[in-house]
Amino acid sequence: MTVQPVTVLYEDNHLLVVVKPINLPVQSDRSGSADLLNLLRADLKKRYQKPGNVFVGLVHRLDRPVGGVMVFAKTSKAAARLSELIRTRNFKKTYYAVARGVLPSRCGCLSHYLKKEETTNTVKVVAPSEPGAKEAILNYQVLETREELSLIRVDLVTGRPHQIRVQLAAVGTPLCGDQKYGHHVNCPGQQIALWAGQIEFKHPTRPELMRFTCKPPQNDYPWSLFALFK
Repeated sequence: MTVQPVTVLYEDNHLLVVVKPINLPVQSDRSGSADLLNLLRADLKKRYQKPGNVFVGLVHRLDRPVGGVMVFAKTSKAAARLSELIRTRNFKKTYYAVARGVLPSRCGCLSHYLKKEETTNTVKVVAPSEPGAKEAILNYQVLETREELSLIRVDLVTGRPHQIRVQLAAVGTPLCGDQKYGHHVNCPGQQIALWAGQIEFKHPTRPELMRFTCKPPQNDYPWSLFALFK
């Protein structure tokens, strides 16, 4: 696997904000392939000529096939404070997604209860009373429609595994390219159309609101269909 260069959007003593390449795992997995966390550690070690281990704290995740903006902590203090912001829902995450079909309305809120099956690494919609069920909420806005595809802005309220993919599939509009939750309308080998476009949070050591954005690859299908990315 050839690893794409990792773009650094921002760096200070406490934070490292980067653009995660698509199809690169955030942390090591059973595949044994390169992962973003270890690439960042190696890069910091080399750039600053640091002996020994380099601290890079993982505070949130993106699925392997999903690209976009992520923040990592360079200190344990930053890691703890960012994790607390996420826990208390004071860390805002906005995604772009391309779904197959038409959503129930141009904008709205989706609310489900989800349960993860660890043995299959899949998530399903369940009844609220199901043991292990967790509430999942997102807000969405349809930005454009083209060729029976809908470009959507998604603002996560909760941060459940595979949340956007499962909730959109549950209302009949699975993500373009999603093999796991939209295999009946997607072909093998297609790239999932989900991108982490913006994060917003309070700096862990300063009274400053931090906001970072990045657009999906505008020349790649299906993003190339939409005027927003041209």
